[in-house]
Amino acid sequence: MAERLVASNKRARRDYEIQDTVEAGIVLQGTEVKSLRAGQADLTGSFARVEGGEVWLYDCHIPPYKEGGYINHEPKRPRKLLLHKSEIRRLIGKVAQQGITLIPLKLYFHGGYAKVLLAVARGRAKADKRYRIAEEEARREIKLAVRRIKG
Repeated sequence: MAERLVASNKRARRDYEIQDTVEAGIVLQGTEVKSLRAGQADLTGSFARVEGGEVWLYDCHIPPYKEGGYINHEPKRPRKLLLHKSEIRRLIGKVAQQGITLIPLKLYFHGGYAKVLLAVARGRAKADKRYRIAEEEARREIKLAVRRIKG
């Protein structure tokens, strides 16, 4: 089945070192689904937390549906993520380590269901970010030089 991307967190790959990923379903209200189907969502600054044996997504901005009227949803409300108990236990073990966090990488529809790709990630220091940017620029320059040589 094809997956349809709604939103991606482009800064996550730059700011965090991704160690593992897991796909989770997301519990939504009707107007939230309609907003997502319209392609409206923002994952920047959002994160997930394990609380009481459940995983919750915080600070994910899904704007109100413009035809929702008085029954519209709150844009930044915490949303429950759907995972198997074994996956939650595995995440609890990983997040218990110092400096590890859960970051959403992308929000998409897969087979008609809204899904979130969660990353188990460790934050990067500013120096690490600079080093990675320098490496990428060097790779880009090498590719460009090879293209010039080939013709």
